Amino acid sequence: MFRKSQEKFDKSQTFSGDKAYQGGENITTPHKRKPKQELTQQQKDENKALSSNRIFIEHLIRLLKIFRIASQRFRLRINTYERIILTVCGLVRLRIGSLVLPN
Repeated sequence: MFRKSQEKFDKSQTFSGDKAYQGGENITTPHKRKPKQELTQQQKDENKALSSNRIFIEHLIRLLKIFRIASQRFRLRINTYERIILTVCGLVRLRIGSLVLPN
């Protein structure tokens, strides 16, 4: 889903991802340990910095999963899914205070 929607963003937009997104364009991912090799201290420090930045995103994903729309099979029409997931995202943004409602 992310790879399909990534083309809608500006080419200079950067993203932060986990190890599943390695090799993608403009995505910062943690270093993987190669077989029979250890990570250098610099790579470990970079992984730690990246994970400390991603923890906020992981908590947001957890909030989305509370609504079960993103964690279980969706049984309605696909065009209904988009409206519902955007509504849930709006509710999560309202909950964390990043959504500013007009007066």
